[in-house]
Amino acid sequence: MEAIYYGHSTVGLNLNDVEVLFDPFITPNKLAKHVEVGALKPDYIFLSHCHGDHVADLVDIQRNGNSQVVSIVEAADWVEKQGIAADRIIGMNFGGTISTDFGSAKMVYALHTNSNPEGGYAGVAAGYVLKSGGKIIYFAGDTALTLEMQLLADQNLDWAFLPIGGFFTMDVSDAIKAAKFINCRNIIGTHYNTFPPIKINTDEAISKFREAGLNLHLLQIGEKISL
Repeated sequence: MEAIYYGHSTVGLNLNDVEVLFDPFITPNKLAKHVEVGALKPDYIFLSHCHGDHVADLVDIQRNGNSQVVSIVEAADWVEKQGIAADRIIGMNFGGTISTDFGSAKMVYALHTNSNPEGGYAGVAAGYVLKSGGKIIYFAGDTALTLEMQLLADQNLDWAFLPIGGFFTMDVSDAIKAAKFINCRNIIGTHYNTFPPIKINTDEAISKFREAGLNLHLLQIGEKISL
């Protein structure tokens, strides 16, 4: 079981040979220009929300793998309008859990705005808790720090993907609080360094997490980590 970081908030998971991809935004990201999008053929694509920096490569990658796309219900309507077949789309809502080839996925709260790339309504943003092979993984998506995260404290999370870049989402200090709220020591950072407003001092971020008794992993684009 492993994760691979494709930059920004785009994360791939191999869960017992089932391929999962979160928030596909690769080709517009200059930092990820070496990533071959055509080689990505996920079984599932999970969308935290519909902002352009999370869905830019959705259609192409979905066609590559005939992927099942999972999102909040209003975003699912937008996904279908992109020409993706309705039977390849799962539109769910907060509190809902789906059974999957890798295990299960539950939609949980995120505090962030949402619209589609054309500026239309796309519901609200969300995160996901995935269970697979005895591991529990939280993908927060884009979110501010919120007390709702405390509801995950008893989930026995093994890993969490948290945004750390600030400006549009939590910053490093708030992400440390979030890690404590969710009771998870192993954190993989997302949503940082892609654009000038979210550039951070990575060494300082790792040090701050370590001082808090937490493990922050900042992966290079294309780097893998065992979960």
